[in-house]
Amino acid sequence: MTIASVDRGKPVPPETAGAAGARAAGSAAALSLVSIVIPVLNEGANLRELIDRVEAALRPTQRPFELILVDDGSTDDSRSVLAELARDRPWLRPLLLIRNYGQSTALQAGFDHVRGDVVVTLDGDLQNEPAEIPRLLELLDADRSIDVVSGWRKQRQDHTWSRKLPSWVANRLISAVTGVRLHDYGCALKVYRRPILANVKLYGEMHRFIPALAVEAGARLLEVPVRHHPRTRGSSKYGIDRVFRVLLDLLWVKFMMRFLQRPLHAFGAVGSTLIAIGSILLLYLAVDKLVLGHPIGGRPLLLLGALLTLIGVQLLATGVLGELLTRVYHEPQGRRQYVLRDPE
Repeated sequence: MTIASVDRGKPVPPETAGAAGARAAGSAAALSLVSIVIPVLNEGANLRELIDRVEAALRPTQRPFELILVDDGSTDDSRSVLAELARDRPWLRPLLLIRNYGQSTALQAGFDHVRGDVVVTLDGDLQNEPAEIPRLLELLDADRSIDVVSGWRKQRQDHTWSRKLPSWVANRLISAVTGVRLHDYGCALKVYRRPILANVKLYGEMHRFIPALAVEAGARLLEVPVRHHPRTRGSSKYGIDRVFRVLLDLLWVKFMMRFLQRPLHAFGAVGSTLIAIGSILLLYLAVDKLVLGHPIGGRPLLLLGALLTLIGVQLLATGVLGELLTRVYHEPQGRRQYVLRDPE
């Protein structure tokens, strides 16, 4: 099996990852609670098998676990099935959202309610293989420097034109824009250390950018091939309309990764450039008027210089306000801008 890993967007040699995987996990990691978060939408036909297969995968590991199924406003029998199955399964915790919010919000709801030190995510359509979870947990436990283990559907069982091709394009675009290069951003099967998720807040279509956001927060990421199955029951919730929402969110993610903690750098750079250009134009016109005696009242350059200078000042002011808002956001609420790694 080939293992590719990512550390701030740069590949780590497979032999390095293999050596890390060979190190034995400590007893504390072996006994830590595992939280599995699965968002579901109209997956009533899959829920019984999904829950049974997750239990069958985790029981042999002898690790305590909880399964959080987040119902994202299903209109089929998903909620009644969850209520029935949860009666004799104390480790099963259904979360019922009042309406359909989308996959990112459903995942965030699950993250907000986890109790484990390790968080696993996968889809509820049974295309991800729950039996892969123990292997990914072993990789995470074996190397304390790894914070995220991300699945790669190397042999993806989906239609080429409707799913594979758009996904191939999206993965390369996201990798290029964020600088965090992965084969498969869309694979839901991932394992996280919980502290990393504390600094990741999801909305829109941002769930697919979690690896990039985690790396920006300081995480080290390992990508491994996982099995993938064709959907046998239910219908896909993905459509071409998601592509446009993903593109817009990608622009926002890029801005956040680069300028969220320093908005003055973004607005200040553009504002200073505009002020410099506007000032040069106005200085040129002043020399033209005072030295050469040419009239400048009706010249377009006068309006352009004044406009560029004014816009530049406004952008600088926006950057200063952004810096103030950043401080207001972090300081009074005691929010930390860093994550500490547990000692080896």
